[in-house]
Amino acid sequence: MTAVAEQTGAAIRPFRAQAPDEALAEMRRRISATVWPEAETVPDTSQGVPLATMQDLARHWATDYDWRACEARLNALPQFITEIDGLDVHFLHVRSRHDDALPLVVNHGWPGSVIEQLKIIEPLVDPTAHGGSASDAFHLVIPSMPGYGFSGKPTSTGWGPERMGRAWAELMHRLGYPRYVAQGGDWGAFVVDQMGLQAPDGLLGIHTNMPAVVPADVNAAALAGAPPPDGLSAEERRAYDQLLRTFGQVEYARYMAARPQTLYGIADSPVGLAAWLLDHNDADGQPAAAVTAALDRTSSATGELTRDEVLDNITLYWLTNTGVSASRLYWEYRGGFFDAKGVTIPVAVSVFPGEQYQAPRSWTERAYPGLVHFNELAAGGHFAAWEQPQLFTEELRAGFRSLRRPEIPAPRG
Repeated sequence: MTAVAEQTGAAIRPFRAQAPDEALAEMRRRISATVWPEAETVPDTSQGVPLATMQDLARHWATDYDWRACEARLNALPQFITEIDGLDVHFLHVRSRHDDALPLVVNHGWPGSVIEQLKIIEPLVDPTAHGGSASDAFHLVIPSMPGYGFSGKPTSTGWGPERMGRAWAELMHRLGYPRYVAQGGDWGAFVVDQMGLQAPDGLLGIHTNMPAVVPADVNAAALAGAPPPDGLSAEERRAYDQLLRTFGQVEYARYMAARPQTLYGIADSPVGLAAWLLDHNDADGQPAAAVTAALDRTSSATGELTRDEVLDNITLYWLTNTGVSASRLYWEYRGGFFDAKGVTIPVAVSVFPGEQYQAPRSWTERAYPGLVHFNELAAGGHFAAWEQPQLFTEELRAGFRSLRRPEIPAPRG
């Protein structure tokens, strides 16, 4: 427990992942007992994840996949649980050996978990061993969102991005970090935007790899499927076309926003859960593309994901039975998605080519008047830390470099 936690009476408890052997055996039994539908009637993915892809994945999952290897990677890292606002929050807390490292809280999204960030931990906390300098070091805090992974599942409404932002500010205070930065992608990008709006004491700035910068008139037109507003530049028109594509291919999100509790099948069938988590037809970098690439012995268009890495994430959802509890986040949130929110604190933005849309610099500068870093990458997609860890690490180093202060201390305790 840190000194701050002792003063507040807020316990920080060590945590270790340990799935019972019986749970893994039951998972494999259910995978093998899957009742399969007939194949799709089209030669592409327009009807969903193809039958052949799912059957090949299921065979590997039931016979060759090893969850214990992922569990060991998690347990090699310092993990903790603490109660915030009545809910247990699981988090990784990996401190750098460099005392003046910058504290950073990193937020995952759906259908992700802290597993997305495992590849970036060592390069960020130990930069001198990974092509950086001591001045690039971070102390990392990586929480599991409420209803996800090993965190508690909310039993009442209200756990949306706004509340998570306040919870992460409390977590950083509890760990003894008076000044820190925050990063997020997917739902994590919503959380850090909310943190930027809340501007809690000590938050120096945020980094997002899914920026919310779309002007109101452009956002309204894209949501309606209408022609674009007049006067868009070529870069802005490209982004508008990408928004049209994205808004036309998010049926999964609309369903979770409307009826998350109806998804009982993903709590009862491992293959049903896997198909639901994989079916993202809105960008080449989504997990289904990585699985298909692995099965076809090809490379994914945007990253370095392997079939087993994708199964690590899916298996975590299965073993914690968080398919439905994670889905409720879509129901909780009632705000806009990519529209500008009014964040004025310092913001760093990284634009990856496989994201839902590529944010133009013109929109980004208007949406984030405190912009301190903007870069368009040549590779990477929606799960940038998972797909392109080296590029992502370099972006965090560059994005937060101007916000570092030599007097930022390591946590007490």
